[in-house]
Amino acid sequence: MFSFLLWYLTLSLVGLLTFPIAYHMLPALADRGYSLSRTLGLLLWAFFFWLMTSFGLTRNDSTGILLALLIVVGLSTWALQKIRKPHEDNLTSSLSCVIKWLQSNRSLVITVELLFLIGFAFMAFVRANNPENVGTEKPMELAFINAILRSPAFPPNDPWLSGYAISYYYFGYVMAAMLAKLTFTSGSVAFNLMLALVFALSVLGAFGLLYNLLAAYWKASPLRPTLLSALSLLGPLTLLFLSNVEGFLELLRRYGIGWSGQAGDVNLWTTLGRLARPNLEAYNFWTWLDIKDLREFPLPGSEPRFWFWWRASRVVQDYDLMGNFVEVIDEFPFFSYLLGDLHPHVLAMPFGLLAAGLALHLFLGGWRGNTDLKWVKIPIHREGFALLAITLGGLAFLNTWDFPTYLAVVSGALILSLQQERGWRWDLLEEGVKFALPLAAVSIVIYLPFYVTFSSQAGGILPNVIFPTRGAHLWVMFGTLFAPLFLFLAHTARKQSLAWKVGLGLTVAFTALLGTFSLLLTLVAAQTEIGQVLISSQGVSSLGEVLREAFGRRLAFSGGLLTLILLIGTAAAHLAGKTDENTDEAEATKANSSPLPFVWMLIVFGGVLVLAPEFVYLRDNFGTRMNTIFKFYYQAWALWSVAAAFGAIVLLREARGIWLGLSGGILAGVFLVGLTYPLLSLPNKTNSFNVSNPEKRTLDSAAYLMDYSPDDYMAIQYMKTLPLGVVAEAVGGSYSEYARVATHTGHPNVLNWPGHQGQWRGGYKEQGTRGEDVALLYTTTDWETARSILTRYNIRYVYIGALERRTYPVYEEKFMVYLREIYRQGEVTIYEVP
Repeated sequence: MFSFLLWYLTLSLVGLLTFPIAYHMLPALADRGYSLSRTLGLLLWAFFFWLMTSFGLTRNDSTGILLALLIVVGLSTWALQKIRKPHEDNLTSSLSCVIKWLQSNRSLVITVELLFLIGFAFMAFVRANNPENVGTEKPMELAFINAILRSPAFPPNDPWLSGYAISYYYFGYVMAAMLAKLTFTSGSVAFNLMLALVFALSVLGAFGLLYNLLAAYWKASPLRPTLLSALSLLGPLTLLFLSNVEGFLELLRRYGIGWSGQAGDVNLWTTLGRLARPNLEAYNFWTWLDIKDLREFPLPGSEPRFWFWWRASRVVQDYDLMGNFVEVIDEFPFFSYLLGDLHPHVLAMPFGLLAAGLALHLFLGGWRGNTDLKWVKIPIHREGFALLAITLGGLAFLNTWDFPTYLAVVSGALILSLQQERGWRWDLLEEGVKFALPLAAVSIVIYLPFYVTFSSQAGGILPNVIFPTRGAHLWVMFGTLFAPLFLFLAHTARKQSLAWKVGLGLTVAFTALLGTFSLLLTLVAAQTEIGQVLISSQGVSSLGEVLREAFGRRLAFSGGLLTLILLIGTAAAHLAGKTDENTDEAEATKANSSPLPFVWMLIVFGGVLVLAPEFVYLRDNFGTRMNTIFKFYYQAWALWSVAAAFGAIVLLREARGIWLGLSGGILAGVFLVGLTYPLLSLPNKTNSFNVSNPEKRTLDSAAYLMDYSPDDYMAIQYMKTLPLGVVAEAVGGSYSEYARVATHTGHPNVLNWPGHQGQWRGGYKEQGTRGEDVALLYTTTDWETARSILTRYNIRYVYIGALERRTYPVYEEKFMVYLREIYRQGEVTIYEVP
């Protein structure tokens, strides 16, 4: 509880200190950036701390952290000087302007403060009931935090490959470790607090973005402040709680609905089912839907399976031409927070919303001016350019996948802003490119120390020929967002003359271009030895057969592609269209100054993200489109959720008569379906919030070790007190109990989770023979052989516990003779190398 309060107070102070910067830099936003100030402050603070420590100007300690915070305070002082009224030179008058604004926007301020406290407390409570750092990516994430806490300088040590720096986007873990070090919080507690903090900041980001969109939309006739704040709550609800349809399907399945149908029946499901899976014996709704695990017949009225909530992140089903299942990941935000992984795509969320907020400010006319970079002039003020570079560069460091998306959103916002002044002209594209390229370059350059030690598993672009996404699966994944988006577009189409030929034409042309590119990549790949192996692995003998089968699949499963073309094409038709001539002057003026084009742009970019993996994916160690869909769908959810929330509010406030009743009923049903998953999964994942065992609640993600392996737990507590050094411990595979010493202490081990290391570094060269050498260290009877291994990897501690003894036939006598025993309790002995 004490750590929770310290983190809450620290972030509240940072938000307060940063607000003058936001107030000065974001005047086009109705909330002057107040909802984004905590996220902005954390970003600036961490950026200066990381940068100074990377260049050796400060150490990775509390002094360096506080010095970075002083720089943020200095920037706030500079911003206050910029805020001051004409002919007044003192900071007091500037401060009075800010205070006066806070007082006049009391309802907004109170709402933001309550949202942050409630969001932070809610997710901290959820994590306290399910805190264990076990399974999936959690050990890796805790290992990064503890490694950063123990590293004296940056780049931080790789916890699972001694002698190397972390080769991963680790900025979010720097933030977690920075807050932990300043507040004297252990890494294991900081793990869960950081997830709660990211959730709370995302609540504020979604709220603030929707608040500013609604305020801009009704600028001519402003809504009451309390009403505006209340409506904006739909932003975080849609982004962070609304889920896909799997939870509702689980409920139907639980009560045995949709299981009628035998082998010889002829009905809708048999007809459709044979198209989807022609080799099944019986067909019904569930076999037609064909989502793994949901096809299993349940006992009517039975409780959901304990792991039912996991299936929600695996609703898209891929099968190769042999009928083999190929896993695809399709997470959405609520699932991520329920799972509890502190992964980069989660850590980046509030900063992606910050980038979207800056893009909205740019769209609304903020930062008008020119920045002369000698070789090119950019049509925004240099202060705005600098802030965008720090934000986008930080996103690349947080989660590199987000960088191109939000660079496109920011660049698109500038183009749309200029378009409203000049109309659609070809030179707008030139302006966008002249803006985007220097912004991308500067964003990378100011974070250059990160790229020096970063290796990527990405190896180019590969074609997706045989895996079209079925329309049913796409609607299960995004149906709760598709419904409000299509209703919103239908509503706005009534007020505007849509350029259908342009919108749908460009969408179809872009889709055809993607398909052609995918085909060309396929033809090139087929000429290689690997390509021939892949063709034969599909049970066919030639590329022609592959393409013929693939084309048949595209036709049979065209629903997903048609949905995306219709959605993107309609939004693009809005962007290319103009206000209806019959619209009165007031409505026309409102249309020209409204944020509608910005919202339509979010819909288009979200659609492109979902459309791209239908034809191409990024090459990585997984060898499938799994990771590309995972990252692209996640970003699309963020963009579409904001647009869906905005569209639902506009629709319900402006629709009349039958249209209001129809759309209102559909939206009510959609939210009922979308909120079924959180209502079912939260009690399931948290053991009903441990109501009967409240003593089990803790934010310490390592507390489980005391029950699971008390000897390891006590030894790890002891190792935390030792000077930093390389530790030898048993080497094991990913998603296992191995690496527990390095993970929980911050001491780097020689090697662990080698599969993950291969992903992070794009290969296994750095690992060399480490795995074999560690095994030899434990098993050899020859001291000289052991000594050479200890010297080669600069090993300081040798850890022998139950896991080591289960993994290797340990010959411990050599350590007893030649090394100093520094710890022995239960099954654990620790030796120190002189």
